[in-house]
Amino acid sequence: MITKIKSRHLIGLSFIICHLSFSVALTSCADYNETDNFTAQPDPSIVEPYKDLAPVKTYIDKAAYPNMTLGALLKVADFNKQELTHAAAVTNFNDVAFGTSLMSGTIVNAKGVMNFLDMSDLLAHVEEIGYNVYGSPIVANANQADDWFSTLTAPIEIPVDYVEGKSVNFNEWAIGKYTGTVTSGSASIAKYDNQNTLKIGQKTLVNIVEGFEVNPLARYTATFWARADKNASFYVNFSGNRIDGSTSDGKWELKGGKWTKIVVEAQSPEGVTEGFLRIENSPSAILYIQKVDVGYYPDNHRPQTAQEINDTINYALNAWCDGLMSINNGRIKSFDLIDEPIDTKAVLDNGMYDLKHSTEKIFWQDILGSENYAPKVSQVASAAFEKHNGNAAELKFFISESGLEDQQKFESLKYWINVWDSKGAKIDGINAKLNLTYSEDATAQADNVATLNKLLDNLASTGKLVRLSNFDIKYLNAEGTNVTADKISADQRQQLADFYGYVIKTYLSKIPSDKQAGICKGNMADTSNPVGLWSIDTKSKDWVRTATYKSFCDALSGQ
Repeated sequence: MITKIKSRHLIGLSFIICHLSFSVALTSCADYNETDNFTAQPDPSIVEPYKDLAPVKTYIDKAAYPNMTLGALLKVADFNKQELTHAAAVTNFNDVAFGTSLMSGTIVNAKGVMNFLDMSDLLAHVEEIGYNVYGSPIVANANQADDWFSTLTAPIEIPVDYVEGKSVNFNEWAIGKYTGTVTSGSASIAKYDNQNTLKIGQKTLVNIVEGFEVNPLARYTATFWARADKNASFYVNFSGNRIDGSTSDGKWELKGGKWTKIVVEAQSPEGVTEGFLRIENSPSAILYIQKVDVGYYPDNHRPQTAQEINDTINYALNAWCDGLMSINNGRIKSFDLIDEPIDTKAVLDNGMYDLKHSTEKIFWQDILGSENYAPKVSQVASAAFEKHNGNAAELKFFISESGLEDQQKFESLKYWINVWDSKGAKIDGINAKLNLTYSEDATAQADNVATLNKLLDNLASTGKLVRLSNFDIKYLNAEGTNVTADKISADQRQQLADFYGYVIKTYLSKIPSDKQAGICKGNMADTSNPVGLWSIDTKSKDWVRTATYKSFCDALSGQ
């Protein structure tokens, strides 16, 4: 069955394909944008000057480069809509990647609930049409389920005993002058309702309990019984902090004619060590106070031990990998195992950069150990992949890293991969994130070319599979100013396209064919920068092939 989505973007596609002669052989006209039994529509507009070209992926010289693939980076939502972006990818590229979209930070909530709905939809679709996905990083430092980690490693609740601060029973005091602190107004011990009480006059500030040591980290509970002959209001102050009551201005209210238990939750100000509870009585009524108690429950949490956190994070790794590979069901066969592990600000004694570490967040490597990081993750992820119908022989893991043009960073990544390999990690390749620029300045461009050549030589020297991602090239004029997509001239676009072709051909020549894991385009169409194989028509919003489209076709076919 052929699935079709109608759109104005499809411009006589079947007619055009059936009546053109290409430099590469096509099985049938429908192969132009067909994967298995699925026809991707709508397709980007096919107009002059490059309408005679076939889909980009069909130009790969499979005889010379049997393992070479061309990928595109998409948003999950754009792919699942199955509209123009989806059609362009399926028609012209061998596989798609989704960046950080399928990482734990997007999928796992604070309670550990995993939402794979989007991933499930896209995997069902790619399975139906016989297409391929390159997996998002399994673990990293960014885009991780930080809220879940916080929940898992939160302090543990423990039983605690109430700590008494001080209690006062005014019925045990002798009638007469009040010996506590009276800041203003009047207070005395007086007979009221057949018992001795603390009588507080109107407009009086008086400490009803004092002389106890306060723990600045503790939250205290103060209770006292109060009565007035008519409705009254007052402020409560704990060791210098005024504690708001129920009224809009923060006062506490008391209904006249009966004893009422007042409960105050409070904490002392920073730096205060001597505790007191003060009543700031208003002019409304005379107050009578009986039986004051102040105390607190210590923090009923304790930090998890190092072993408990280790066990917890190992549990999280197993749970995440099991959930991911369960929904995957063996369909995605290549993943970034770890994303951007190298810290260029931290140097080891041997001169290599250290891994990234954190004192603020949970980083996997801080718990699993730097040397055991990749071995442990690859072990758990591999086991989960096989458990959920994956063929171990097809599984590939990459370490993705940016900035590998820097020689020290490259050497550091190579060092850590060697360490992890020696510990039994499964690391099949390196996914090098590119940051390329074309410059009209001849000296600057010569440096760009030399840097690229050195990077590819370095990557080839590892003996690992080599994948290039984020394959977008910015254009700088001779003055070093960025040239935007709406300003680039045809000649400038051609120079940019030629450099795209140079990068592809250099990759194919420097990376052995059995180590070519492919190139992934960062953006298929222009953004604000002229990075696309297509430009976007400002009025119709159609995608129109650029010189870069042709340069891809030529380079992949060996021209």
